[in-house]
Amino acid sequence: MTKEEKYAYWIELAQYDLDSAAAMFSTGRWFYVIFMCQQAIEKCCKGLYTLYIDDNVPKIHNIKTIVSRFKDKLPIAVSEDTLRFLDFLSAQYITYRYPDFEQSPNRQTGEDEAEQI
Repeated sequence: MTKEEKYAYWIELAQYDLDSAAAMFSTGRWFYVIFMCQQAIEKCCKGLYTLYIDDNVPKIHNIKTIVSRFKDKLPIAVSEDTLRFLDFLSAQYITYRYPDFEQSPNRQTGEDEAEQI
């Protein structure tokens, strides 16, 4: 596979996750909306890593770290706001993988936050 084909595959996976987020949104499963959005953005960034760096994508989930390795190759600058958002999403990944056992998932995340993400 070429790097472009590998990139396209990552984007296909990301779209699947984004479609899953939309399905979760329609059923009020806010917790998983954000998780699936995080997964979609992580996969998009891993696709860009494949395109700009190589296909040995790091097996990490910190999106900002992944982006920092190729952001200087992008045609547009990555803003500080975007980097903060990527930090937020990475933190959400940990929260959703290791939930607070004292709260139900939908009490940790509301509809407004899910819609915004």
